[in-house]
Amino acid sequence: MEERRNLPFGGLSANALRLLAMGFMLLDHMWATIVPGNLWMTCVGRLAFPIFAFQLVEGYRHSSNLKRYKQRLLLFGLLSELPFNLMIAGGWVYPFHQNVLFTLLLGLMVVEAVDHRKEHPWKSMGLLALWVTVAQLGMTDYGAMGVLMVLGFFLFRESRILQFVMMLLLNWIWFKGRMLPLNLFGLAWEVPLQAFALLALPLIWLYNGEKGRGGRVMSRAGYWFYPLHMLILGLLVRVM
Repeated sequence: MEERRNLPFGGLSANALRLLAMGFMLLDHMWATIVPGNLWMTCVGRLAFPIFAFQLVEGYRHSSNLKRYKQRLLLFGLLSELPFNLMIAGGWVYPFHQNVLFTLLLGLMVVEAVDHRKEHPWKSMGLLALWVTVAQLGMTDYGAMGVLMVLGFFLFRESRILQFVMMLLLNWIWFKGRMLPLNLFGLAWEVPLQAFALLALPLIWLYNGEKGRGGRVMSRAGYWFYPLHMLILGLLVRVM
């Protein structure tokens, strides 16, 4: 990405971005569980995944132990699956939708494969196709689109224009989902709910390359926040 300088207010650290993404995700999950009907909450929630995808790529680029990074994602993905099932389906078992940490893990594996494409071009292409297919057929959160978003942030990390085009294609053209009516300049439009994910880009572009306050403790807290908040929301729904 372009040299990070002259950022407003010094920009946003990795931990600041993580806190924002966690807040956006919490709003989205609250809308889906205990505060239904407030559509703005899920619109704001669309900003969470792109930030997590971007940070995954940053984590890959700066990780001193990639194997441990993948193991951590797998461990917390497994720990989060039951709370995720409880939150989205009201029960402990729901095989038709897997939590987002599996999407991020597959995205990380795709990035690793593509990063070694010069040494092993055919192997890299095969692994790319395999992990994208696993995400889609395995019904992970955001599916193949989520994995490709991670890859896009890796391939286009030096270009904001290409990042915007990638996000537009994935979130507006491909992953349409629910459409929202919009009246603009006297004309009736329909905007995909997922298109609000593009609003994450200005926040991502404010990233200043610093870890930020809290250091590694804050990073680990983010992993625990994911299963714990879903467990709490899932239990609240059952008693309401």
